Amino acid sequence: MIVAAFALLMDTGCNGQNKNNMETFQETSLQNEQTSNSGNMSKSIVIFFSHAGDNYSVGVIETGNTKIVADHISEITGADQFEIFTHKYDGMAYTPLIELAKEEANKGELPPYEGTTPDLSQYDTVFIGGPVWWGTYPQVMFTLFKDINLDGKTVIPFTTHEGSGLASCASDVRKAFPKAKVTCEFSIYGHEVRSGKAKVERWLTTSCQ
Repeated sequence: MIVAAFALLMDTGCNGQNKNNMETFQETSLQNEQTSNSGNMSKSIVIFFSHAGDNYSVGVIETGNTKIVADHISEITGADQFEIFTHKYDGMAYTPLIELAKEEANKGELPPYEGTTPDLSQYDTVFIGGPVWWGTYPQVMFTLFKDINLDGKTVIPFTTHEGSGLASCASDVRKAFPKAKVTCEFSIYGHEVRSGKAKVERWLTTSCQ
């Protein structure tokens, strides 16, 4: 009876130890899988210029149209942001602003932007967005383009506009970054962006998959 009781005790102890070992193994495997999946996730950033103040169709606005789209992208995808700032256009009414933008485009001017160039080494995907001024992005964006390297990255251009669509923005991005994969272009009317989050989400979850 003593021997039988001892054998039963040993069997129970071994089963408990095996169960604990199995639970530990499963927990460790799950952690490793989560770590592996996290390591495979693409990290993205939205680089954009957005003009607040007097805008065509929507009037004077506190938050620029492109900024709203950039915020939608970040909320949906978790992407970081780098906003291109310049004080050159501050407080300008719409008509003198577009005349200045036309002059800059014709002369190929590259207005300076505020702050330092972003470190993009940690990002796999880069969204690039802005309004369409005279058939392409505002010239200040091209100033930044000369200071960054997007070789080997996935680059996704987007625009806000009032009839120009993408214009030459996507093709100009391809020229600026010939060694990047430029894909999944998107455009949206400026007057739609405040109620257009669903449209942005459809683009991100269907066209960009």
